[in-house]
Amino acid sequence: MRRGRPLAELKLTVEENNRLIEWTRRHKTSQALALRARIVLACAQNTPNGEVARRLRVTPQTVSKWRKRFVARRLDGLLDEPRPGAPRRIGDDVVEAVIAKTLHDKPKDATHWSTRSLARTHGLSHATVGRIWQAFRLQPHRQETFKLSTDALDKVRDIIGLYLNPPVKAVVLCVDEKSQIQALDRTQPILPMTPGLPERRTHDYMRHGTTTLFAALDVATGKVIGQLHRRHRATEFLKFLSYLDLSVPTGEEVHVVMDNYGTHKTPTVQRWFARHPRFHAHFTPTSSSWINQVERWFADLTTKQIRRGTHRSTVQLEQAIRTYLATYNQNPRPFMWTKTADEILDSIKRFCLRISETGH
Repeated sequence: MRRGRPLAELKLTVEENNRLIEWTRRHKTSQALALRARIVLACAQNTPNGEVARRLRVTPQTVSKWRKRFVARRLDGLLDEPRPGAPRRIGDDVVEAVIAKTLHDKPKDATHWSTRSLARTHGLSHATVGRIWQAFRLQPHRQETFKLSTDALDKVRDIIGLYLNPPVKAVVLCVDEKSQIQALDRTQPILPMTPGLPERRTHDYMRHGTTTLFAALDVATGKVIGQLHRRHRATEFLKFLSYLDLSVPTGEEVHVVMDNYGTHKTPTVQRWFARHPRFHAHFTPTSSSWINQVERWFADLTTKQIRRGTHRSTVQLEQAIRTYLATYNQNPRPFMWTKTADEILDSIKRFCLRISETGH
């Protein structure tokens, strides 16, 4: 078997090892330098370049490059080389100070920095601060939400298993309710779209009541079974379960994927499942509604029918939903689930590792 060139020996002194570890953990280290430090630390453990590349999600060429640079120039080899063109007027110490202040301090009169407010504290132009933020992918004006479920991870494997390997002679239904759908009408007539002008409507509206849609998405076919009710108590949920029992052919097992909403777990609902042994309940992990495929169908319903619709009564709203449901079921299309449970859990693990290094 043909072998490549032998790798140059890479050994670290205690000082080099400590400095590399510091670069991987220090909050104000650039992500590029932190990645190079992780590559060298992994290579120092006699790990093959290919394995290091796979573990750190880079190419083998990248690993080889920084390994050679470190062997030749030690720690200085991991730093960025001078680039051609006009010399820099902003030194690394100023860049580091801007990054550190962005990440660790807040202005006295706001919750986050703007380019101008931070520029004033350092005697820089706001354009310079903007370029530094762009280079290090810092966006203080943005904020996203997250929630890690503390529920049992076995639920993920259970539900993903139903999506990717459904049982034979069984139906998998993703069930949920879209509650408090409002029948809204604008206070003045909507002006239609014309060339050069979008559709226009008043910012205020009048409410004409609410309704709730109970829906079950067949994972295999994409067909949706729906039922409308004015309330969303356990009573209405039981009526919907009975409707599902009539809609699914007798003799087929039914696996119901649903969230942990209170109406799904009442004693009356539990007794209903006990009396109908062909129905099997599968609960999603808490704070994980994204794993229930019917939520994606609800998003389409909102975008295509509800959000820009105008309805002068609850009856009119319900008729619009029934029309959309009937039209959709004429040519249903199932959602194609591709990620395995292991891939999902690995993604969550990587996210946890990222936030565990931020000092929170």
